Amino acid sequence: MAKYSKKNPVVLMQGNEAIAKGALAAGLDFFAGYPITPSTEIAEILSEELPKKGNRFIQMEDEIASIAAIIGASLAGAKAMTATSGPGFSLMQEGIGFAKMTETPCVVVNVMRGGPSTGLPTKPSQGDIMQTRWGSHGDSPAIVLYPESVLESYQLTIRAFNLAEKYRTCVVLLTDEVLAHMRESVMLPDLKNVKLIHRIHPTIPPEWYKHYEENPKYISPMASYGEGYRFHVTGLAHDAYGFPTNRSDEAAVMMDRLKKKITHHLRELIQFETFMMEDARSAIFAAGITARAAKSAVVKARKSGKKVGLIRPLTIWPFPDDALRKYFHNVRTVFVPELNQGQLLNEVKRAMGSVWNYESRKTRNIVPIQKNNGELITPQEIISTMKEVK
Repeated sequence: MAKYSKKNPVVLMQGNEAIAKGALAAGLDFFAGYPITPSTEIAEILSEELPKKGNRFIQMEDEIASIAAIIGASLAGAKAMTATSGPGFSLMQEGIGFAKMTETPCVVVNVMRGGPSTGLPTKPSQGDIMQTRWGSHGDSPAIVLYPESVLESYQLTIRAFNLAEKYRTCVVLLTDEVLAHMRESVMLPDLKNVKLIHRIHPTIPPEWYKHYEENPKYISPMASYGEGYRFHVTGLAHDAYGFPTNRSDEAAVMMDRLKKKITHHLRELIQFETFMMEDARSAIFAAGITARAAKSAVVKARKSGKKVGLIRPLTIWPFPDDALRKYFHNVRTVFVPELNQGQLLNEVKRAMGSVWNYESRKTRNIVPIQKNNGELITPQEIISTMKEVK
């Protein structure tokens, strides 16, 4: 950790505050949103801070309008974001699909709470993990990040903007009620040392410009409205200029680009942490606020002589399949604690299915530890489950 100084002092910061400040550090120009527990502090802070920089904050009439507004702002050249929770995130799904289809950069923060429907507004949940990947209809690959601390909330917010701008897509920052409202002492990095990515602007004459031009890296320049470049934006299948098409070859090219801009960059997109996995004979796979309890459980289990480790995904989607196969290959039991009824569990089973063959799976387990009642999973509950599994 860097030493204390006036330039980067240690401050007490809330998770939602860290997200708001991370967005400002990333260059946020425009925020549109609708108040909803437990994300409201993000909007409150940005409503004060954005106007100070000459930028825009708008409280919309609902979440559907919010996602539409940030897409429009992004098409006009702004770095744009909204923040919501479960019910609002559900309303945004068609808009998120539109942002992916039109390859328009934006960031959506989803502070998870208990559901479904209105659920438990002031309690934590991890019930939206699958929705962040599959909520929008059609094939629309997702980039979803999930921090475990206040500092990471700041850092991954900046990363979310960087990935959205680079890959021209909607990136979701996933967090939860406890992480959003907890306060920790953090030392924010010097912004001079923080890499910021901005969308690539075209340098060719307007008559040569294709808004969805193909290239080997599946990353293409993006003109903004008002810059003199002519292009069309539609949620329909479209050609390289953005105009609607029914041609199967053009639709196939478009869909392949949406997929390959993700699948061809997995090494850059996927981030994960390993904790005491070097000699682990059993392991935990946990994300977000639950990973904090899991780390504590690992430390306590190690003190009692058990060789336990942890893998924590910072990137939920794309899912870190290769990491699991590498680090869990020689592990006998994997424990999956989560605040839902088994969303990460099924992904771990899928990822390990091709590695743990039928014979070996007779002696290997993937064990769920689940809660969806608004309470956190404790380190002792994880340890107790470990003791029950032979």
